[in-house]
Amino acid sequence: MSKRRVLSIATLYPNAANPRFGTFVARSLEALAARGDWDVTVVNPIVLPPVALGRYRALRDAAMDAVEGGVSVHRPIVRSIPRLGARSNPRRIATTVLPLARKLHTDAPFDLVDAQFFYPDGPAAAAIAADLGLPLSIKARGADIHYWGARTDTRAQILVAGAKASGMLAVCDALAHDMAALGLPREKITIHYTGLDRDRFRPLQHTLLRRRLSRELGIEIPDRAPVLATVGALIPRKGQALVIDALADLPDDTVLVLLGSGDEENALRKRTADIGAAGRVHFLGSLDHDMLPLVLSAADAMVLPSASEGLANAWIEALACGTPLVITDAGGAREVVTEPEAGRIVDRTTAAIAAGVRALLADPPMREAVAATAERFSWQANAAALADHYARLLDEEPQV
Repeated sequence: MSKRRVLSIATLYPNAANPRFGTFVARSLEALAARGDWDVTVVNPIVLPPVALGRYRALRDAAMDAVEGGVSVHRPIVRSIPRLGARSNPRRIATTVLPLARKLHTDAPFDLVDAQFFYPDGPAAAAIAADLGLPLSIKARGADIHYWGARTDTRAQILVAGAKASGMLAVCDALAHDMAALGLPREKITIHYTGLDRDRFRPLQHTLLRRRLSRELGIEIPDRAPVLATVGALIPRKGQALVIDALADLPDDTVLVLLGSGDEENALRKRTADIGAAGRVHFLGSLDHDMLPLVLSAADAMVLPSASEGLANAWIEALACGTPLVITDAGGAREVVTEPEAGRIVDRTTAAIAAGVRALLADPPMREAVAATAERFSWQANAAALADHYARLLDEEPQV
């Protein structure tokens, strides 16, 4: 049987300037391509201001087409005004991408158009799918619904795109309920859990690993001190400030490592200094992905008190490394923490976070038992579910 072809619109995708941006999208589509029954083409629009200065220069230089992991990736530049252009970005993306999409479709026809994020990708992909006369799939991941769906200037575009979609995906059941509450048709939504690189994320030797990380990262990680890891963008929604404040109710030698970057870094550093914890809190930035399983394996818990989530990849990656979670009841938390070994779901307060950490430190689960709670996640399973979803949309599409 000949391969089917999907055209995926993905603003959330790694590039040379931001190699860790949207890696989970790339891994999913690469796993789909590796199956051999789907040919995958990605259009990764690079949204830039009219004049690309400062940090935007590297992003402009990253707008290069390539074949990456068996996926053809095209990176056209879309001009928009940062922050102010949010409402018009779907239209700008569609206008820029349509000529390329038409040419690619003429050269080798696609069977389906896909959006990997609901906004701005979804409305843009809806316009492209309509122009090409193809069925449309849109995936929701969390912030695209909870943030963009809450804004009056973008909610209507999300609802219109969802109504046009042949089917939609949600990263967890909780997000599917939130989508339905927003007004998207629940009967069109299929749950599509994230994947996991099982060769990379697995429990690693603990004590010697801390000594190695101390040397390589230039920080002190004592062999016997409690170590907490928080993985996520440094933004208020992720709650790193709450974890820093919780240190006051934890053992005096507790070490906290923050993995991620973002606009809140300076404020978080000041907060750390103000409470006298500067020597125990380490900002590691956006580490190379190969280092992440080492840090997670060295930690006693991964603490992430998010205000909202879909289903965080960091949850699954931590569990696979044998590191239990202390997380809030956000998004798909209850679909992940299904057993005591997986950790604790706590209220979004410093006292509750500290209590959850103390409980794990007092009675730590076996790392192998923690890792077993993530066994159902793999990129192969993710790709198989995605292929089934696409095939179902095509099989149900009326023949003209």
